[in-house]
Amino acid sequence: MALPRNSSESCQERNGVGWDCFRAAKTVSVFSPGHRRRTGCEWRPAVNFSAGAPVRQPVPEVPEHDLPSEPGPEDTSQRTGNSVTYLRLLWKDRRLLVSAILSGFLAGTLVAFLIPTRYQSTARLMPPDSNQGGGLATAAAAFSAGAGGGVGSIASDMLGLKSTSETFVGILSSRTVQDKLVQQFDLRKLYGVRRMEDACKLLAERTGISVDRKSQIITLTVTDHDPKRAAAMGDAYVAELNRLVAELSTSSARRERIFLEERLKAVSQDLEAAEKDFSQFSSKNTAIDIKEQGKAMVETAATLQGQYIAAQSELEGLKQIYTDNNVRVRSVRARIAELKRQLEKLGGKGEQDLEPTGQQADYLYPSIRKLPLLGVTYADLYRRTRVQEAVYESLTKEYELAKVQEVKEIPTVKLLDSPNIPERKSFPPRTLIAFLGMALAFAAATTWVLGKWAWDETDSNDARKVFAQEVFTTVRARLPQFSRNGSGHPAGSESSSDGSPRASDEVGLTTLK
Repeated sequence: MALPRNSSESCQERNGVGWDCFRAAKTVSVFSPGHRRRTGCEWRPAVNFSAGAPVRQPVPEVPEHDLPSEPGPEDTSQRTGNSVTYLRLLWKDRRLLVSAILSGFLAGTLVAFLIPTRYQSTARLMPPDSNQGGGLATAAAAFSAGAGGGVGSIASDMLGLKSTSETFVGILSSRTVQDKLVQQFDLRKLYGVRRMEDACKLLAERTGISVDRKSQIITLTVTDHDPKRAAAMGDAYVAELNRLVAELSTSSARRERIFLEERLKAVSQDLEAAEKDFSQFSSKNTAIDIKEQGKAMVETAATLQGQYIAAQSELEGLKQIYTDNNVRVRSVRARIAELKRQLEKLGGKGEQDLEPTGQQADYLYPSIRKLPLLGVTYADLYRRTRVQEAVYESLTKEYELAKVQEVKEIPTVKLLDSPNIPERKSFPPRTLIAFLGMALAFAAATTWVLGKWAWDETDSNDARKVFAQEVFTTVRARLPQFSRNGSGHPAGSESSSDGSPRASDEVGLTTLK
């Protein structure tokens, strides 16, 4: 059943059923959904226009351009036709496209082989145990003032706010380590820069440091043009890390070791002085062991005194029998004199006679008279020497224990993978560069073909085309390579006497089109 155009009355009078048409539309089936969508007709029940019934107001009409439209078959066919046209254009200029692809491949390959090769050496470091992190507690704050910003950021790490792996990353990235490597490998000359800052920046760009969040394993990569130098720089990074960690470690064991070391030096000096004084005193007074010497001297003096008394008794008896010139009397008298001299020597009588002259008697042992005085001094020097020896022995034991404990607390680096000498280059990816050159050349050739076709299809009177031609002519006239003899006119075109371009300019514009 069809609805005539501009016939809203027929919609309202058909079979006693009321229809409201919002606008006049093309003839479509009344009962089809398209009729309701395109014409705006809606079926409504019949309204009784008898007396007393409300009068239904007419529904306003809606303009046709406000209603939604569906893409028709013409749009789809037009898009398909454009795609076919583009494919025909590309197929027509397939030789140009193939030449461009080959040229792009050759250019990309040439560029790939002209780029200097780089090699990457990789090392993996295992973080230390958790109980070894206390050795870096407070050194970062002191070191950051003189080492720069690289190590200053690790103060919180060393206080336990971050892991030891992140602390090691901060040390590896510090300016101190970079300066050391720049000086060790003469990177300023290698990189062709004069300033240390530029060399450090280039070194940082060629160094990669990362931490695995789960395993806390540190990955260190160094890139260089020489594979052996790349591996050597990786080893230098690890060595500098160990050195700085040892220097920055301020654990309790290290502080104790430093204190014991200083105290040990002082005690060693005191012990040397005490031993020197004791040896000089013993050498001067022939006092080796005052106690034993005193005991021996007393016993010797008692023996000599007994012999002396016995000799005197014997002499008195001989005098009763013999004269003074008798041999036996003279012999006993001589023995008595020698015993007396030895007793006087033990008593120190000769030393008293030599004291005013400042001379020393050639005695192998001190006199009994001086034993008390020598004993006091000897005991004092001996006691000082023994005390210093005991202190020195005790400090030596504690010092050795502190050194062992310090080594345990220093967070040493554990190498999982040492820096290797790379066998394959890491850059440039020559295959990728070659295919990228092919893709760029193909895209450029395709753009040229489609752009040339669009230019030719554009009307010659189009304002955009006319403006583009004017810009091209002006630029061509200004470029030196298109000028002849510096006249400022494009090569191949000459101006006529009236200033109008000759036929060669028109040919150039035609070619451009």
